[in-house]
Amino acid sequence: MIQITLPDGSQREFPGPVTVAEVALSIGAGLAKAALAGKVDGKVVDTSFRMTANSALSIITAKDADGLEVIRHSTAHLLAYAVKELFPDAQVTIGPVIEHGFFYDFSYKRPFTPEDLIAIEKKMSTLAAMDEPVTRRVLPRDEAVSYFKSLGEHYKAEIIGSIPADQDVSLYREGKFEDLCRGPHVPSTGKLKHFKLMKLAGAYWRGDHKNEMLQRIYGTAWATKDELQQHLTMLEEAEKRDHRKLGRELDLFHIDEHAPGLVFWHPKGWTLWQGVEQYMRKVYQDNGYLEVKGPQIIDKTLWEKTGHWDKYRENMFVTESEKREYALKPMNCPGHILIFKQGIKSYRDLPLRYGEFGNCHRNEPSGGLHGIMRVRGFTQDDGHIFCTEDQILKECVDYTALLQKVYADFGFKNIIYKVATRPEKRIGSDESWGKAEAALIESLKASGCEYELSPGEGAFYGPKIEYTLKDAIGRQWQCGTIQVDFSMPERLDAEYVGKMVRVTARSCCTAPS
Repeated sequence: MIQITLPDGSQREFPGPVTVAEVALSIGAGLAKAALAGKVDGKVVDTSFRMTANSALSIITAKDADGLEVIRHSTAHLLAYAVKELFPDAQVTIGPVIEHGFFYDFSYKRPFTPEDLIAIEKKMSTLAAMDEPVTRRVLPRDEAVSYFKSLGEHYKAEIIGSIPADQDVSLYREGKFEDLCRGPHVPSTGKLKHFKLMKLAGAYWRGDHKNEMLQRIYGTAWATKDELQQHLTMLEEAEKRDHRKLGRELDLFHIDEHAPGLVFWHPKGWTLWQGVEQYMRKVYQDNGYLEVKGPQIIDKTLWEKTGHWDKYRENMFVTESEKREYALKPMNCPGHILIFKQGIKSYRDLPLRYGEFGNCHRNEPSGGLHGIMRVRGFTQDDGHIFCTEDQILKECVDYTALLQKVYADFGFKNIIYKVATRPEKRIGSDESWGKAEAALIESLKASGCEYELSPGEGAFYGPKIEYTLKDAIGRQWQCGTIQVDFSMPERLDAEYVGKMVRVTARSCCTAPS
């Protein structure tokens, strides 16, 4: 006998292995019809998943957050199915779930058009109405590579080829279309009813600008018709508030093709800018920050010492003069450390706080640029705090309190706190990373702030707290940060009398946003 424990603590017994779908049917026909997936011992699985031992099970429906995730993931596959039906020569690549929906990247001989998007969405609806079952099978890696090569799906074959040879891979089929995927998926295409394709964009294969530019189709999917409509209404409201549209209408600024990713500020817009800058300058003065100004262009050798040249080179603008290579600064950190190094510093000088309205430039991909929110040139209201290890906690707590006050002055009182931890590619020892991460987490606890972790999202030289705000219609924007950095001061030999400077904390935000 196999015993299945349900969320309310009740138990059901079955004479042998049993699927999620079979358990749902034993509870009731209505639940069986509504079931999208199951959660077995904490793991989300298909309704066809067979339990062979005693298990804890909850049935996932469209009302659950996990259910919405499954709907969106399955709708991405429905999109790929529709594209292959209409454009058989298109090659499929990846199609993950994102906030509010999904996207799928395709390689095709010509650009998709808005008319194509309409046709694809119509085809998706037709395929969904056919209510075709979604089935799963597992293949050895090499067999799966050969299978997708035989279909002419070279991108899929490449993805599978990067998986260890001793691992099996799972494939999901709906009708004529079969795709590589870990799952889970809805039991049939008829569960996918409330979706809409939103836009077309470009995306490099594997995110590398040296690779082919693929075509990305974005879509949104929801559990109910009302939720879909609410989302579309929200997007309409966002369009009314689009800062690029308001910038033109209010004669504040414009973006010009002669300088992509850079902003031309008009008199009215620059007046607003100056108001924000003067407000922040007063914040500097009232909180012990000494304003400094560093150069725009710095020799390559400094960026090599800090690690930026190895880790960030492709996002830096470079130039040459008299056989020396320089880079436009993408951030202010190294310049502030060089200022700190001038003259002898004593422990009595610490903490020492520098602030700068630093003009920075980053060579962002053109496809990622977005008005004044994602640019190539910006002013970074940037502070660096040089302090001892035993001063870190207080400085982080004080900074969070200061940031809360500044945001409140601009009408933002609900802040989302995220701790971004060590990325795979980083500099510095695990010991120093451990101390830096612990300091940030402890400071949020001391500040009484609830937080969430963002594993692997820290900068290459240090972890950070990300302070995220919601705008008038509920969209999230990551704004300020504070970072604890043990590595860069050591690399640049920043010292004070008594011992090595061990930490610099960094906060930054783009003004005005």
